[in-house]
Amino acid sequence: MTVSVQALVDQVRARSTLEDLPTGHFIAGRFTSAETGSALEVYDPGAGTSIGAFAAGGAAEINEAVAAARKAFEHSWRRTTPAERGRVMNRIAAHIRSNADLLTVAESLDSGKTLSEARGDVNNVIRTFEFFAGATDKVQGDTFAIDDGLLAYTLNEPAGVTAHIVPWNFPIAMLARSVAPALAAGCTIVAKPAEQTPVTALLLARLCQEAGLPDGVFNVVVGTGVDAGAPLVAHTDIDHVTFTGSVPTGIAVMQSAANNVTPVTLELGGKSPAIVFADCDMDRAVDSLVGSIFMNAGQICSAASRVVIERRAHNAFLDKFSKRADAVQYGHGLRDLDMGAIISERQLGKIDGYLSAAQKRGISVAAGGSTTVDPETGKGWFVQPTIFDDVAADDPLVKEEIFGPVLTVQVFDDEDEAISLANGTEYGLASGIFTSDTGKARRLTREIDAGHVYINQWFSVGVEVPFGGNRKSGIGREKGLEGMRNYMKIKGVGERF
Repeated sequence: MTVSVQALVDQVRARSTLEDLPTGHFIAGRFTSAETGSALEVYDPGAGTSIGAFAAGGAAEINEAVAAARKAFEHSWRRTTPAERGRVMNRIAAHIRSNADLLTVAESLDSGKTLSEARGDVNNVIRTFEFFAGATDKVQGDTFAIDDGLLAYTLNEPAGVTAHIVPWNFPIAMLARSVAPALAAGCTIVAKPAEQTPVTALLLARLCQEAGLPDGVFNVVVGTGVDAGAPLVAHTDIDHVTFTGSVPTGIAVMQSAANNVTPVTLELGGKSPAIVFADCDMDRAVDSLVGSIFMNAGQICSAASRVVIERRAHNAFLDKFSKRADAVQYGHGLRDLDMGAIISERQLGKIDGYLSAAQKRGISVAAGGSTTVDPETGKGWFVQPTIFDDVAADDPLVKEEIFGPVLTVQVFDDEDEAISLANGTEYGLASGIFTSDTGKARRLTREIDAGHVYINQWFSVGVEVPFGGNRKSGIGREKGLEGMRNYMKIKGVGERF
Protein backbone atom coordinates (compact mmCIF):
# COMPACT_ATOMS: atom_id res chain seq x y z
CA MET A 1 0.00 0.00 0.00
CA THR A 2 1.43 3.36 -1.02
CA VAL A 3 1.59 6.30 1.37
CA SER A 4 0.41 9.75 0.29
CA VAL A 5 2.69 12.75 -0.05
CA GLN A 6 0.96 14.48 2.86
CA ALA A 7 1.38 11.46 5.13
CA LEU A 8 5.06 11.28 4.22
CA VAL A 9 5.52 15.01 4.84
CA ASP A 10 3.83 14.62 8.24
CA GLN A 11 6.21 11.75 8.97
CA VAL A 12 9.21 13.98 8.29
CA ARG A 13 7.81 16.74 10.46
CA ALA A 14 7.33 14.31 13.32
CA ARG A 15 10.74 12.64 13.22
CA SER A 16 12.96 14.76 10.89
CA THR A 17 13.36 11.83 8.50
CA LEU A 18 11.44 9.12 6.64
CA GLU A 19 10.83 5.66 8.02
CA ASP A 20 12.75 2.66 6.72
CA LEU A 21 15.16 4.48 4.46
CA PRO A 22 17.85 2.14 3.09
CA THR A 23 21.19 3.20 4.54
CA GLY A 24 23.58 0.56 3.16
CA HIS A 25 25.18 -0.03 -0.21
CA PHE A 26 23.14 -1.95 -2.79
CA ILE A 27 25.39 -4.66 -4.21
CA ALA A 28 24.41 -7.86 -6.04
CA GLY A 29 20.75 -7.36 -5.24
CA ARG A 30 20.93 -6.70 -1.50
CA PHE A 31 21.73 -3.94 0.95
CA THR A 32 25.03 -4.24 2.78
CA SER A 33 26.91 -2.19 5.37
CA ALA A 34 30.41 -0.79 4.91
CA GLU A 35 33.21 -3.25 5.69
CA THR A 36 34.95 -0.64 7.82
CA GLY A 37 31.81 0.34 9.70
CA SER A 38 32.28 3.92 8.55
CA ALA A 39 29.25 6.15 8.13
CA LEU A 40 28.28 9.41 6.46
CA GLU A 41 25.81 11.79 8.09
CA VAL A 42 23.26 13.04 5.57
CA TYR A 43 21.43 16.31 6.20
CA ASP A 44 18.11 17.96 5.40
CA PRO A 45 19.23 21.27 3.82
CA GLY A 46 15.95 22.97 4.64
CA ALA A 47 16.46 22.48 8.37
CA GLY A 48 20.19 21.82 8.70
CA THR A 49 19.45 18.63 10.64
CA SER A 50 20.49 15.01 10.11
CA ILE A 51 18.18 12.58 8.35
CA GLY A 52 20.40 9.59 9.12
CA ALA A 53 23.79 7.91 8.94
CA PHE A 54 24.57 6.04 5.72
CA ALA A 55 27.25 3.44 5.04
CA ALA A 56 30.46 5.02 3.79
CA GLY A 57 32.19 2.77 1.29
CA GLY A 58 35.65 2.63 -0.19
CA ALA A 59 37.78 0.45 -2.44
CA ALA A 60 36.55 -2.81 -0.89
CA GLU A 61 32.90 -2.03 -1.64
CA ILE A 62 33.80 -0.76 -5.10
CA ASN A 63 35.63 -4.01 -5.87
CA GLU A 64 32.64 -6.02 -4.66
CA ALA A 65 30.19 -3.98 -6.72
CA VAL A 66 32.31 -4.13 -9.89
CA ALA A 67 32.68 -7.90 -9.51
CA ALA A 68 28.90 -8.24 -9.11
CA ALA A 69 28.30 -6.07 -12.17
CA ARG A 70 30.82 -8.04 -14.24
CA LYS A 71 29.20 -11.34 -13.30
CA ALA A 72 25.74 -10.00 -14.14
CA PHE A 73 27.00 -8.61 -17.44
CA GLU A 74 28.67 -11.81 -18.60
CA HIS A 75 26.04 -14.27 -17.45
CA SER A 76 22.79 -12.34 -17.52
CA TRP A 77 22.10 -8.87 -18.83
CA ARG A 78 24.10 -8.72 -22.06
CA ARG A 79 22.58 -12.05 -23.05
CA THR A 80 19.05 -10.73 -22.49
CA THR A 81 17.37 -9.87 -25.78
CA PRO A 82 16.81 -6.18 -26.51
CA ALA A 83 13.06 -6.72 -26.49
CA GLU A 84 13.17 -8.32 -23.04
CA ARG A 85 15.39 -5.53 -21.74
CA GLY A 86 12.72 -3.12 -22.95
CA ARG A 87 10.00 -5.04 -21.14
CA VAL A 88 11.98 -4.97 -17.89
CA MET A 89 12.59 -1.25 -18.23
CA ASN A 90 8.91 -0.57 -18.87
CA ARG A 91 8.12 -2.47 -15.67
CA ILE A 92 10.68 -0.32 -13.88
CA ALA A 93 8.99 2.84 -15.19
CA ALA A 94 5.61 1.59 -13.98
CA HIS A 95 7.02 0.67 -10.56
CA ILE A 96 8.60 4.10 -10.21
CA ARG A 97 5.24 5.65 -11.04
CA SER A 98 3.60 3.57 -8.31
CA ASN A 99 6.19 4.82 -5.81
CA ALA A 100 6.42 8.39 -7.10
CA ASP A 101 5.15 9.97 -3.88
CA LEU A 102 7.87 8.31 -1.79
CA LEU A 103 10.58 9.28 -4.26
CA THR A 104 9.26 12.85 -4.43
CA VAL A 105 9.32 13.42 -0.69
CA ALA A 106 12.68 11.66 -0.31
CA GLU A 107 14.21 13.78 -3.08
CA SER A 108 12.90 17.01 -1.56
CA LEU A 109 14.09 16.06 1.91
CA ASP A 110 17.52 14.92 0.74
CA SER A 111 18.34 17.72 -1.72
CA GLY A 112 16.42 20.69 -0.31
CA LYS A 113 14.43 21.37 -3.49
CA THR A 114 10.70 22.04 -3.45
CA LEU A 115 8.15 19.26 -3.65
CA SER A 116 7.02 20.50 -7.06
CA GLU A 117 10.57 20.40 -8.39
CA ALA A 118 11.13 16.95 -6.92
CA ARG A 119 7.87 15.73 -8.45
CA GLY A 120 9.01 17.05 -11.83
CA ASP A 121 12.32 15.21 -11.46
CA VAL A 122 10.58 11.93 -10.63
CA ASN A 123 8.26 12.32 -13.62
CA ASN A 124 11.36 12.93 -15.73
CA VAL A 125 12.85 9.66 -14.44
CA ILE A 126 9.71 7.78 -15.44
CA ARG A 127 9.81 9.29 -18.92
CA THR A 128 13.54 8.52 -19.23
CA PHE A 129 13.02 4.83 -18.50
CA GLU A 130 10.06 4.72 -20.89
CA PHE A 131 12.05 6.38 -23.68
CA PHE A 132 15.03 4.06 -23.40
CA ALA A 133 12.78 1.03 -22.93
CA GLY A 134 11.47 1.82 -26.38
CA ALA A 135 14.99 2.27 -27.76
CA THR A 136 16.42 -1.10 -26.78
CA ASP A 137 15.53 -2.78 -30.07
CA LYS A 138 15.76 0.29 -32.31
CA VAL A 139 19.55 0.64 -32.57
CA GLN A 140 20.70 -0.79 -35.90
CA GLY A 141 24.02 -1.49 -37.56
CA ASP A 142 25.11 -0.67 -41.09
CA THR A 143 26.02 -2.71 -44.14
CA PHE A 144 28.70 -1.68 -46.67
CA ALA A 145 29.18 -2.36 -50.38
CA ILE A 146 32.76 -3.66 -50.74
CA ASP A 147 32.90 -6.17 -53.59
CA ASP A 148 31.16 -9.30 -54.79
CA GLY A 149 31.45 -12.11 -52.30
CA LEU A 150 32.25 -9.91 -49.30
CA LEU A 151 29.60 -8.88 -46.80
CA ALA A 152 30.68 -6.09 -44.46
CA TYR A 153 28.52 -4.85 -41.59
CA THR A 154 28.65 -3.43 -38.08
CA LEU A 155 27.39 -4.81 -34.78
CA ASN A 156 26.43 -2.60 -31.85
CA GLU A 157 27.45 -4.26 -28.59
CA PRO A 158 27.14 -3.14 -24.96
CA ALA A 159 30.22 -1.42 -23.56
CA GLY A 160 30.28 -3.63 -20.46
CA VAL A 161 30.44 -2.50 -16.82
CA THR A 162 29.81 1.22 -16.53
CA ALA A 163 30.55 3.67 -13.71
CA HIS A 164 28.15 6.51 -12.96
CA ILE A 165 29.20 9.32 -10.61
CA VAL A 166 26.19 11.51 -9.89
CA PRO A 167 25.98 15.07 -8.49
CA TRP A 168 23.83 16.33 -5.64
CA ASN A 169 21.71 18.90 -7.50
CA PHE A 170 19.53 16.38 -9.39
CA PRO A 171 20.22 13.12 -7.55
CA ILE A 172 17.57 10.87 -9.10
CA ALA A 173 17.15 12.58 -12.48
CA MET A 174 20.87 12.66 -13.25
CA LEU A 175 21.22 9.04 -12.16
CA ALA A 176 18.39 7.90 -14.42
CA ARG A 177 19.74 9.99 -17.31
CA SER A 178 22.80 7.76 -17.56
CA VAL A 179 21.59 4.52 -15.98
CA ALA A 180 18.57 4.07 -18.27
CA PRO A 181 20.52 4.25 -21.58
CA ALA A 182 23.24 2.02 -20.14
CA LEU A 183 20.65 -0.60 -19.19
CA ALA A 184 18.99 -0.27 -22.59
CA ALA A 185 22.33 -0.91 -24.30
CA GLY A 186 22.89 -4.05 -22.23
CA CYS A 187 25.44 -2.68 -19.76
CA THR A 188 25.61 -3.27 -16.03
CA ILE A 189 26.16 -0.49 -13.56
CA VAL A 190 28.07 0.67 -10.52
CA ALA A 191 26.75 4.05 -9.39
CA LYS A 192 28.18 6.38 -6.78
CA PRO A 193 25.72 9.08 -5.74
CA ALA A 194 26.95 12.29 -4.16
CA GLU A 195 27.61 11.74 -0.47
CA GLN A 196 25.15 14.55 0.34
CA THR A 197 22.25 12.88 -1.50
CA PRO A 198 22.35 9.06 -1.52
CA VAL A 199 18.73 8.38 -0.59
CA THR A 200 16.90 8.22 -3.92
CA ALA A 201 19.75 6.35 -5.63
CA LEU A 202 19.33 3.55 -3.11
CA LEU A 203 15.55 3.65 -3.43
CA LEU A 204 15.78 3.56 -7.23
CA ALA A 205 18.10 0.54 -7.19
CA ARG A 206 15.67 -1.30 -4.94
CA LEU A 207 12.71 -0.42 -7.14
CA CYS A 208 14.56 -1.63 -10.25
CA GLN A 209 15.23 -4.99 -8.65
CA GLU A 210 11.61 -5.30 -7.47
CA ALA A 211 10.53 -4.67 -11.08
CA GLY A 212 12.61 -7.60 -12.34
CA LEU A 213 16.13 -6.31 -12.96
CA PRO A 214 18.50 -9.23 -12.23
CA ASP A 215 20.81 -9.12 -9.21
CA GLY A 216 24.08 -7.34 -9.86
CA VAL A 217 22.91 -5.36 -12.89
CA PHE A 218 22.46 -2.12 -10.90
CA ASN A 219 24.75 -1.55 -7.90
CA VAL A 220 25.06 1.55 -5.71
CA VAL A 221 28.02 2.34 -3.45
CA VAL A 222 27.69 5.30 -1.09
CA GLY A 223 30.84 7.21 -0.18
CA THR A 224 32.95 10.28 -0.72
CA GLY A 225 34.62 11.12 -3.98
CA VAL A 226 38.04 10.39 -2.54
CA ASP A 227 37.16 7.10 -0.85
CA ALA A 228 34.67 5.61 -3.33
CA GLY A 229 34.64 7.73 -6.49
CA ALA A 230 38.38 7.63 -7.12
CA PRO A 231 38.74 3.82 -6.88
CA LEU A 232 35.66 3.40 -9.07
CA VAL A 233 37.08 5.58 -11.85
CA ALA A 234 40.50 3.93 -11.57
CA HIS A 235 39.17 0.37 -11.55
CA THR A 236 40.66 -1.77 -14.30
CA ASP A 237 37.38 -3.60 -14.91
CA ILE A 238 35.29 -0.51 -15.69
CA ASP A 239 34.49 -0.06 -19.38
CA HIS A 240 33.01 3.46 -19.38
CA VAL A 241 32.79 6.34 -16.90
CA THR A 242 30.01 8.93 -16.78
CA PHE A 243 30.66 11.88 -14.48
CA THR A 244 28.74 15.07 -13.75
CA GLY A 245 30.32 17.67 -11.50
CA SER A 246 32.94 20.39 -11.27
CA VAL A 247 35.65 21.10 -13.84
CA PRO A 248 38.59 20.28 -11.52
CA THR A 249 37.06 16.95 -10.50
CA GLY A 250 36.14 16.18 -14.10
CA ILE A 251 39.75 16.73 -15.14
CA ALA A 252 40.91 14.39 -12.38
CA VAL A 253 38.36 11.78 -13.49
CA MET A 254 39.54 12.02 -17.08
CA GLN A 255 43.20 11.71 -16.08
CA SER A 256 42.51 8.68 -13.90
CA ALA A 257 40.39 6.95 -16.55
CA ALA A 258 43.12 7.57 -19.12
CA ASN A 259 45.45 5.23 -17.24
CA ASN A 260 43.19 2.37 -18.33
CA VAL A 261 42.16 4.02 -21.62
CA THR A 262 38.59 4.06 -20.28
CA PRO A 263 36.24 6.31 -22.28
CA VAL A 264 34.45 9.06 -20.39
CA THR A 265 31.33 11.17 -20.71
CA LEU A 266 31.66 14.41 -18.74
CA GLU A 267 29.14 17.12 -17.96
CA LEU A 268 30.99 19.80 -16.04
CA GLY A 269 30.30 23.44 -15.25
CA GLY A 270 28.33 26.16 -16.92
CA LYS A 271 27.94 29.93 -16.89
CA SER A 272 25.10 30.04 -19.35
CA PRO A 273 24.12 33.35 -20.99
CA ALA A 274 20.63 34.46 -21.97
CA ILE A 275 20.84 37.11 -24.68
CA VAL A 276 17.82 39.38 -24.37
CA PHE A 277 17.01 41.78 -27.22
CA ALA A 278 14.74 44.79 -26.91
CA ASP A 279 12.36 43.37 -29.53
CA CYS A 280 11.50 40.27 -27.45
CA ASP A 281 8.31 39.61 -25.50
CA MET A 282 9.73 41.00 -22.25
CA ASP A 283 7.16 39.44 -19.93
CA ARG A 284 7.75 36.04 -21.50
CA ALA A 285 11.51 36.45 -21.17
CA VAL A 286 11.24 37.43 -17.52
CA ASP A 287 8.94 34.48 -16.77
CA SER A 288 11.37 32.04 -18.38
CA LEU A 289 14.49 33.47 -16.79
CA VAL A 290 13.08 33.77 -13.28
CA GLY A 291 12.45 30.04 -13.41
CA SER A 292 15.80 29.30 -15.01
CA ILE A 293 17.94 30.94 -12.30
CA PHE A 294 15.84 30.48 -9.15
CA MET A 295 14.67 26.92 -9.80
CA ASN A 296 16.48 24.50 -7.47
CA ALA A 297 17.92 27.60 -5.78
CA GLY A 298 20.09 28.18 -8.84
CA GLN A 299 21.98 24.91 -8.33
CA ILE A 300 21.81 23.89 -11.99
CA CYS A 301 24.75 23.61 -14.39
CA SER A 302 22.65 24.94 -17.26
CA ALA A 303 20.88 27.71 -15.30
CA ALA A 304 20.69 31.09 -17.02
CA SER A 305 23.13 32.60 -14.55
CA ARG A 306 23.95 35.51 -16.88
CA VAL A 307 21.55 37.83 -18.68
CA VAL A 308 23.18 39.68 -21.57
CA ILE A 309 20.68 42.48 -22.18
CA GLU A 310 20.40 45.08 -24.96
CA ARG A 311 21.05 48.49 -23.46
CA ARG A 312 17.78 50.09 -24.53
CA ALA A 313 15.84 47.31 -22.79
CA HIS A 314 18.03 47.15 -19.69
CA ASN A 315 16.08 49.39 -17.33
CA ALA A 316 12.66 47.92 -18.13
CA PHE A 317 13.98 44.36 -17.86
CA LEU A 318 15.79 45.00 -14.59
CA ASP A 319 12.73 46.64 -13.04
CA LYS A 320 10.50 43.68 -13.91
CA PHE A 321 13.06 41.06 -12.92
CA SER A 322 13.96 42.69 -9.60
CA LYS A 323 10.32 42.83 -8.56
CA ARG A 324 9.91 39.17 -9.40
CA ALA A 325 13.08 38.26 -7.48
CA ASP A 326 11.93 40.18 -4.41
CA ALA A 327 8.59 38.34 -4.55
CA VAL A 328 10.12 34.83 -4.54
CA GLN A 329 9.05 32.94 -1.43
CA TYR A 330 11.65 30.55 -0.06
CA GLY A 331 11.64 27.99 2.72
CA HIS A 332 11.81 24.29 3.47
CA GLY A 333 11.23 22.25 0.33
CA LEU A 334 8.41 20.24 1.90
CA ARG A 335 6.38 23.47 2.27
CA ASP A 336 6.54 23.71 -1.54
CA LEU A 337 7.10 27.44 -1.91
CA ASP A 338 8.84 29.08 -4.86
CA MET A 339 12.41 28.16 -3.92
CA GLY A 340 14.10 25.66 -1.61
CA ALA A 341 17.42 25.41 0.17
CA ILE A 342 21.11 25.31 -0.68
CA ILE A 343 22.47 21.77 -0.46
CA SER A 344 24.96 22.23 2.38
CA GLU A 345 26.52 24.66 4.80
CA ARG A 346 29.73 24.41 2.79
CA GLN A 347 28.00 25.43 -0.45
CA LEU A 348 26.23 28.23 1.41
CA GLY A 349 29.62 29.54 2.54
CA LYS A 350 30.95 29.42 -1.02
CA ILE A 351 28.00 31.46 -2.31
CA ASP A 352 28.30 33.90 0.57
CA GLY A 353 31.92 34.46 -0.40
CA TYR A 354 30.88 35.56 -3.88
CA LEU A 355 28.11 37.80 -2.54
CA SER A 356 30.34 39.53 0.00
CA ALA A 357 33.30 39.99 -2.34
CA ALA A 358 31.12 41.45 -5.11
CA GLN A 359 29.57 43.98 -2.79
CA LYS A 360 33.00 44.96 -1.47
CA ARG A 361 34.03 45.59 -5.10
CA GLY A 362 31.11 48.00 -5.36
CA ILE A 363 28.99 45.99 -7.80
CA SER A 364 25.37 47.15 -7.83
CA VAL A 365 22.87 44.83 -6.11
CA ALA A 366 19.44 45.03 -7.71
CA ALA A 367 17.86 42.37 -5.48
CA GLY A 368 18.82 40.17 -2.55
CA GLY A 369 22.52 39.87 -1.84
CA SER A 370 22.60 37.86 1.39
CA THR A 371 22.50 34.36 2.80
CA THR A 372 19.59 33.70 5.10
CA VAL A 373 17.41 31.07 6.80
CA ASP A 374 13.90 29.68 6.44
CA PRO A 375 11.73 32.63 7.53
CA GLU A 376 9.30 30.27 9.27
CA THR A 377 11.74 28.24 11.34
CA GLY A 378 14.95 30.27 11.42
CA LYS A 379 16.82 27.17 10.27
CA GLY A 380 18.38 25.75 7.13
CA TRP A 381 20.70 27.00 4.41
CA PHE A 382 19.22 29.63 2.11
CA VAL A 383 20.25 32.48 -0.19
CA GLN A 384 18.06 35.41 -1.13
CA PRO A 385 17.26 35.56 -4.85
CA THR A 386 20.01 37.91 -5.96
CA ILE A 387 20.73 40.13 -8.98
CA PHE A 388 24.02 41.91 -9.67
CA ASP A 389 23.66 44.62 -12.31
CA ASP A 390 25.90 45.87 -15.13
CA VAL A 391 28.85 43.64 -14.34
CA ALA A 392 32.15 43.89 -16.22
CA ALA A 393 33.09 41.04 -18.56
CA ASP A 394 36.20 40.13 -16.56
CA ASP A 395 34.52 40.02 -13.14
CA PRO A 396 34.44 36.72 -11.18
CA LEU A 397 30.62 36.96 -11.16
CA VAL A 398 30.77 36.55 -14.94
CA LYS A 399 33.67 34.14 -15.22
CA GLU A 400 33.03 31.69 -12.37
CA GLU A 401 30.22 29.28 -11.60
CA ILE A 402 28.53 30.33 -8.34
CA PHE A 403 25.89 27.58 -8.28
CA GLY A 404 23.25 29.50 -6.38
CA PRO A 405 20.27 31.81 -7.03
CA VAL A 406 22.52 34.61 -8.27
CA LEU A 407 21.93 36.38 -11.59
CA THR A 408 24.64 38.48 -13.24
CA VAL A 409 23.51 41.18 -15.72
CA GLN A 410 25.71 42.36 -18.59
CA VAL A 411 24.78 45.07 -21.12
CA PHE A 412 25.43 45.17 -24.89
CA ASP A 413 24.85 47.62 -27.72
CA ASP A 414 24.98 45.43 -30.85
CA GLU A 415 24.91 41.79 -31.97
CA ASP A 416 28.66 41.41 -32.20
CA GLU A 417 29.09 42.59 -28.63
CA ALA A 418 26.29 40.26 -27.49
CA ILE A 419 28.04 37.28 -29.07
CA SER A 420 31.38 38.28 -27.60
CA LEU A 421 29.91 38.59 -24.10
CA ALA A 422 27.98 35.33 -24.45
CA ASN A 423 31.12 33.44 -25.47
CA GLY A 424 33.29 35.24 -22.93
CA THR A 425 33.81 32.42 -20.44
CA GLU A 426 35.59 29.07 -20.48
CA TYR A 427 32.24 27.28 -20.43
CA GLY A 428 29.92 26.25 -23.27
CA LEU A 429 27.01 24.29 -21.83
CA ALA A 430 23.75 26.13 -22.53
CA SER A 431 22.61 29.51 -23.81
CA GLY A 432 19.43 31.32 -24.73
CA ILE A 433 18.18 33.96 -27.16
CA PHE A 434 15.09 36.07 -26.60
CA THR A 435 13.93 38.00 -29.68
CA SER A 436 10.94 38.31 -31.99
CA ASP A 437 13.26 38.15 -35.01
CA THR A 438 13.51 34.49 -36.04
CA GLY A 439 16.31 35.14 -38.49
CA LYS A 440 18.38 36.88 -35.84
CA ALA A 441 17.81 34.03 -33.40
CA ARG A 442 18.95 31.44 -35.91
CA ARG A 443 21.94 33.54 -36.91
CA LEU A 444 23.11 33.90 -33.32
CA THR A 445 22.48 30.22 -32.65
CA ARG A 446 25.30 29.42 -35.07
CA GLU A 447 27.65 31.95 -33.45
CA ILE A 448 27.21 30.95 -29.82
CA ASP A 449 29.63 28.26 -28.67
CA ALA A 450 27.38 26.06 -26.53
CA GLY A 451 26.08 22.54 -26.61
CA HIS A 452 22.49 23.67 -26.27
CA VAL A 453 20.59 26.80 -27.31
CA TYR A 454 17.12 27.76 -26.08
CA ILE A 455 15.09 30.27 -28.12
CA ASN A 456 12.41 32.33 -26.37
CA GLN A 457 12.26 29.80 -23.51
CA TRP A 458 14.53 27.87 -21.13
CA PHE A 459 14.67 24.19 -20.13
CA SER A 460 11.68 23.07 -22.23
CA VAL A 461 13.26 20.09 -23.95
CA GLY A 462 12.87 16.45 -23.03
CA VAL A 463 14.83 13.23 -22.86
CA GLU A 464 14.65 12.89 -26.63
CA VAL A 465 17.13 15.74 -27.29
CA PRO A 466 20.90 15.21 -26.78
CA PHE A 467 22.43 17.43 -24.09
CA GLY A 468 26.01 18.28 -23.17
CA GLY A 469 28.66 20.96 -23.26
CA ASN A 470 31.57 22.36 -25.25
CA ARG A 471 34.95 23.56 -24.02
CA LYS A 472 35.27 23.15 -20.23
CA SER A 473 31.60 22.25 -19.91
CA GLY A 474 32.37 18.67 -20.83
CA ILE A 475 32.76 15.88 -23.36
CA GLY A 476 30.04 13.89 -25.06
CA ARG A 477 26.26 14.05 -25.02
CA GLU A 478 23.62 12.49 -22.82
CA LYS A 479 19.90 11.93 -23.44
CA GLY A 480 18.36 10.88 -26.72
CA LEU A 481 19.66 8.06 -28.88
CA GLU A 482 23.01 9.86 -28.90
CA GLY A 483 23.23 9.27 -25.16
CA MET A 484 22.66 5.55 -25.62
CA ARG A 485 25.67 5.35 -27.95
CA ASN A 486 27.93 6.20 -24.99
CA TYR A 487 27.26 2.70 -23.73
CA MET A 488 27.81 0.78 -26.95
CA LYS A 489 30.82 -0.48 -28.89
CA ILE A 490 30.82 -0.75 -32.67
CA LYS A 491 32.26 -3.92 -34.12
CA GLY A 492 33.05 -4.07 -37.83
CA VAL A 493 32.64 -7.45 -39.50
CA GLY A 494 33.83 -8.60 -42.91
CA GLU A 495 32.40 -11.91 -44.11
CA ARG A 496 33.60 -13.73 -47.24
CA PHE A 497 31.13 -16.12 -48.80
